[in-house]
Amino acid sequence: MVLPKHMRLKGHRCFDFIYREGARFYSPSMVLRVTKANTKLQVKGINSKVRPCIKCAISISNKVSKKSVTRNKLRRLFHHHLSYRLSNIVTKNEIWAFISLKPSCIKNSNSILLKECDKLLIKAGITK
Repeated sequence: MVLPKHMRLKGHRCFDFIYREGARFYSPSMVLRVTKANTKLQVKGINSKVRPCIKCAISISNKVSKKSVTRNKLRRLFHHHLSYRLSNIVTKNEIWAFISLKPSCIKNSNSILLKECDKLLIKAGITK
């Protein structure tokens, strides 16, 4: 399962902006970067008439696992979890969030990773 289209971050300028301007929140297995959206940087073609929401992206490098099957399972797990957790949240301003998994995450179970993700979202003030 992938994130719904209105929740996806696209374009290298958006990612560059998040790396430069985003606030960082750390856990043992991942890093969450959060910033207010800069809509001028978005790729054209994304429907801006949709209500402001939280747009997300996930990065899982080859250092986590050399096997693409493992990385894709993690990506699908996080996409499903984020779409479930963030779809009903109403915000005044659009928020961009970027999750990077650390190589140490492969040692943890899926439930522990999702709990860490929830803790980071609460620490960032996105969810309650």
